[in-house]
Amino acid sequence: MKKHANQTTAGSRNPENGRSFVSGIGPVLLLTTIFLFNFSARVVYAPLMPEIEKDLGISHSAAGSLFFLISCGYFLSLVGSGWIAANLTHLTLFALGLAAGLYLPSGIATLTALIAPRHWGKALAIHELAPNLAFVAAPLLTELLLLRFPWRTIVLMLGAAAVLVAFLYSRWGLGGRFSGIAPSVAAIRTFTVDPAFWIMALLFGLGISSTLGLFTMLPLYLVHEQGIERNLANSIVAFSRLSGLAMAVAGGWATDRFGPRRTLTAVLLTTGVTTALIGAASGTFLLVCVFLQPLTAVCFFPAGFAALTRIGPPGARNIAVSLAVPIGFLIG
Repeated sequence: MKKHANQTTAGSRNPENGRSFVSGIGPVLLLTTIFLFNFSARVVYAPLMPEIEKDLGISHSAAGSLFFLISCGYFLSLVGSGWIAANLTHLTLFALGLAAGLYLPSGIATLTALIAPRHWGKALAIHELAPNLAFVAAPLLTELLLLRFPWRTIVLMLGAAAVLVAFLYSRWGLGGRFSGIAPSVAAIRTFTVDPAFWIMALLFGLGISSTLGLFTMLPLYLVHEQGIERNLANSIVAFSRLSGLAMAVAGGWATDRFGPRRTLTAVLLTTGVTTALIGAASGTFLLVCVFLQPLTAVCFFPAGFAALTRIGPPGARNIAVSLAVPIGFLIG
């Protein structure tokens, strides 16, 4: 009981005494690097999928099932991450980095403990540069490496790089020297009885489906349904995500300036319209929509995580993420 109380106190104290944005930028960038490789390991299969389909002789539906299997594993590890974080502490990201779903709850909890609350939007925006950079880098690096290596080698190289970055963080990383609260029945009830939690879980479903969900199937859609060459389709998908690097930062600034509620309302409204247009458009107008959609879609996550981490006690932020994001994945 005493140990649990000490963990809760530490977790609730750190965010209030968090660093300023400038002094905490180094640790945040290291966390962002981990997230980059963590996220790239999952999204790289999207630009590789035309080659994987050809090599394995599978259909589109079978290709979709591969992404479903990845999501199932991600879901289970996210749900179970709370128990691991409660015993290993968030700092042990060398071990946590070996499984993608274990990173996010500990990463968000560590980041919000490092940075003062008034700067969370900007810090989370920098953290969200990782998936947006992965959206750009994965298709381009895939096309470059496919000139010399088979797709299996590319996956191997990415995995080795992720393990290396995890080791670097375990050796030199800062923050996360506190245990999370294990997802006990009482801790889970804290969130499940709160309507705000379920609203955020639903919103994360929309955010995930409009970013990662769309990205994973877009190369296949452009190649097989629109008749675009694979290398050109991957280039289109990659360059359409370049705007996300700047817009993620803009989303974090908007979150700090206008608050998560207003930011999320504007982001989801505009993203919904542009996402629907991709399904209805063709030809040149389709390409325009592919470039417009990420402009606002990527702004969801800085505001979404800022809102999510304000639900429940500070020491239980890892539980909020490990519960809401999997539900969002199921919906998305």
